[in-house]
Amino acid sequence: LRSENGKAGLDYLKKRELSDSTINSFGLGYATQSTGNLYKLLKDKGYDDDILKESGLFTYERGIHEKFWNRVIFPIMDINNKVIGFGGRVMGDAKPKYLNSPETRLFDKSRNLYGLNIARMSRKPNMIICEGYMDVISMHQAGFNQAVASLGTALTPGHARLLKRYTDNVLITYDSDEAGVKAALRAIPMLKGVGLTTRVVNLRPYKDPDEFIQHEGCEAFEKRLEEAENSVLYEIRMKERDFDLADPQGKSDFLHEAVRRLVAIEDEIERNSYLEAVAGKYGIAVEVLRKQVGQMALSGAGRTERVKPRNTAANKKEKEGGVEKAQKLMLTWMTSYPALIGKLEKYITPADFTTPLYHQIAEMIVLQYHEGGVNPAKLLNQFVDSEEQKEVAGLFNARIPLETEEEKRRALHDVICNMKENSIAYQSAHMNVTDMAALQKLMADKKSLERWKAGELPDFAF
Repeated sequence: LRSENGKAGLDYLKKRELSDSTINSFGLGYATQSTGNLYKLLKDKGYDDDILKESGLFTYERGIHEKFWNRVIFPIMDINNKVIGFGGRVMGDAKPKYLNSPETRLFDKSRNLYGLNIARMSRKPNMIICEGYMDVISMHQAGFNQAVASLGTALTPGHARLLKRYTDNVLITYDSDEAGVKAALRAIPMLKGVGLTTRVVNLRPYKDPDEFIQHEGCEAFEKRLEEAENSVLYEIRMKERDFDLADPQGKSDFLHEAVRRLVAIEDEIERNSYLEAVAGKYGIAVEVLRKQVGQMALSGAGRTERVKPRNTAANKKEKEGGVEKAQKLMLTWMTSYPALIGKLEKYITPADFTTPLYHQIAEMIVLQYHEGGVNPAKLLNQFVDSEEQKEVAGLFNARIPLETEEEKRRALHDVICNMKENSIAYQSAHMNVTDMAALQKLMADKKSLERWKAGELPDFAF
């Protein structure tokens, strides 16, 4: 970097106003336009081609070529300061502008974050997630040494879990353009999903943190961090762009979208806080908004919309999806309120779960209940297939997003009726018509279902 051959790289870094200390701290370097030196160096050190192929530093198509040339080099380090890969920024207008090492046995992009080796030692009360190497370096030089970036990929659940090891609070400083907004909207649910409090920093009128700091300085950037917007309110505000709020219908449609986001908040206290904030901001009575949230939550927890049947393949698929949804909901009720299982058995049994996996889970839950208590973690351990584990874990982690006793009773009533109706249809289609006992049971189930739909169900207590 500091040789005559590296002048282009050093000039670029100096133009970006990086100090010698920062350049040294991040180990920045330069790969010259001429190639072959790195390969010769490593061969002279005794490395064979099998190892060099695995390193990701060379291509072996039509000869051996170095991947990084005419680029400023950013070493990528793991949390123990070991170099596991490289990033390179091309000098000039060639494409791609940034090039990263491919994944290797050492370098897993979804499990590493650029700058985390330094940021994890920061004493700051949060971490800042941004998009690129230069953003991280610029922020660290300005004193914000809690900044990290994903490595040429979108943020992943693995990144979110990695961040959770070191902080409870994350600030998102993605680019302020449309791509950055979309990236932030994708990242928010991942970060919140692992229990991270998440806020979004407004960088406008500048595109990224590096540009903002160069123009406005550290104090102004610190102020923007302090003013970062709550991520849920940010998600709702971004929805505004899809509607004309000056038009009554547009505002109504927007508020229904806002309600849909509020329904997804499981914690009652948290949801009420957001209800008040959204109602105040958009000029709607909080009780009206609360009623809408309750109605939408109720419709999503067991009530089905009556639509005219369509005799199409898509309708068949939709119907099959509805059958599975009812069974999933019932399993969620059983794991959320195990004390109900004794009463539920009079109406719904494992035989009513027609999807094989759900039937198996239902049998295991009922067995556990009769043996002294439902233990979802113990059940989950009995599944070895990763896809099954994922689905079962989703069932056990789901929550019933309803607040009042009456809403819960009505929703459970609907799920029971839907489940039984689906079960009767399945048994009718698969039964042996000469089996009189099965036929009599089917007729009895149909009569019971008619009574339940008329309201004859116990007063379930939650």
